[in-house]
Amino acid sequence: MANRSILVPTLITLPAVIVLLGLGTWQVQRLGWKEALIAERAAGLAAAPIRVPAAGATAEEVDFRRGTATGRFRHDKEMYLTGRVRNGVAGHHVVTPLVLAGGAAVLVNRGWVPADRKDPARRAAGQVEGTVSVTGILRAPGAKGRFTPDNDPDGNTWFHLDVPAMAAAAGLDGALPYVLDADGTANPGGLPVGGQTPTALRNDHLQYAITWFALAAALAVIYLLAIRKLSRERRADDPESSH
Repeated sequence: MANRSILVPTLITLPAVIVLLGLGTWQVQRLGWKEALIAERAAGLAAAPIRVPAAGATAEEVDFRRGTATGRFRHDKEMYLTGRVRNGVAGHHVVTPLVLAGGAAVLVNRGWVPADRKDPARRAAGQVEGTVSVTGILRAPGAKGRFTPDNDPDGNTWFHLDVPAMAAAAGLDGALPYVLDADGTANPGGLPVGGQTPTALRNDHLQYAITWFALAAALAVIYLLAIRKLSRERRADDPESSH
């Protein structure tokens, strides 16, 4: 009976400890991956800006690299990424094609405007004409999120970046496969507000690893204390153990 009493907590505790140690080890591996990604991004952002177009470069190769492009905005083709919030105020990101000297075009995320200033007529000062140079961060559009609504090209309502679809909606030929997120350089009239690219990566994997390992250690201590208690009770119930 005593052996069976020890067996039950052992069968429960041992698999649980193994799982917790496995989760902690996985988080340590994720920590290494995330730290390498952070270092790679920091190095890219610190490197000299890329002149757009970057000949032969894929979107992934220039992702989170600083870039600069010179051309003319097609304000008549601007598009809107909806559901963008800044300082608690709902609004949109304005994406405008920039036609380069060679005829290619790059989509420029010029930044945020409040919902009541979506109409270009209400921010006419920011609709700069002529040749302009834009600096910022090059981005490879990510995959559509599981819960992100579908884009509505006909209604010019975009929930996520889709360069081929946006280029087609704007009637562009030779659009580059990446987007240039404008930096925080102020536009005339103050809108759009650039510099909206989040560059910091959240890294909580060390805390998660410590949590899993601490739970494994706590469970092991509880198990050892329980076994010790069962052993004492067994000796107390067994008269022969006192001789």
